[in-house]
Amino acid sequence: MPLAGKGMLLTSMDIDAADEADFNRWYDREHLEERVAIEGFLEARRYVAHAAHPKYLCLYSTATLDVLDSPAYRARLANPTDWSRQSMARFKNMLRVVARITISNGAGRGSALGVVRLRPVPDNAGEWRDALRKKLAPEKYDGIISMHLLESEPKLSGATAEIPATRNEGARDWFVLIDGTQVSAVSTIIAERFTGPAASPLPLPVSVGTYRLMWDLAKSDISHG
Repeated sequence: MPLAGKGMLLTSMDIDAADEADFNRWYDREHLEERVAIEGFLEARRYVAHAAHPKYLCLYSTATLDVLDSPAYRARLANPTDWSRQSMARFKNMLRVVARITISNGAGRGSALGVVRLRPVPDNAGEWRDALRKKLAPEKYDGIISMHLLESEPKLSGATAEIPATRNEGARDWFVLIDGTQVSAVSTIIAERFTGPAASPLPLPVSVGTYRLMWDLAKSDISHG
């Protein structure tokens, strides 16, 4: 599978312009490495919006979904650094989703990412999953590297003590991730596969967006000895 592991934490947020420089410095100099160092975390990727909302997106891959409810992760959430506490308090329009990686096709990661947010109900989950297995076929499209499905775990998604995320009907949403070499290729697939008549049998998405990769960090990048 091109996505490492079986679990993923997806976070996205806006930040006021006055706080943006410190926010990016915190992410780049402390937060990503701190999270990837937690037992069971495998890698993290940071993105900035090309045409999406919120502006910033981060994906954290974990060995299993249970890692995102583990004592090691819970301990880190309960004991943030001062810089983390200050930075997280400034988040706006925060989305925090803990999800299972249920489909992951292709090989590798692209510099461009498409995000398609879907809102299933239990009665149609099986039909939707079958439809997505056919749609998530990166080998059919130029400029598309890999395609994935995240299915949210509502009990683990949403706010924590230090993270002012929103709990709403979106806690059960699914997220299609489309990795590509260019934003234009990703945008084309979103338009052709997930909006308009071609979306069938899926409904129109709750939202779609495109992002550019800022940087990524793997566990091996921070291993010592």
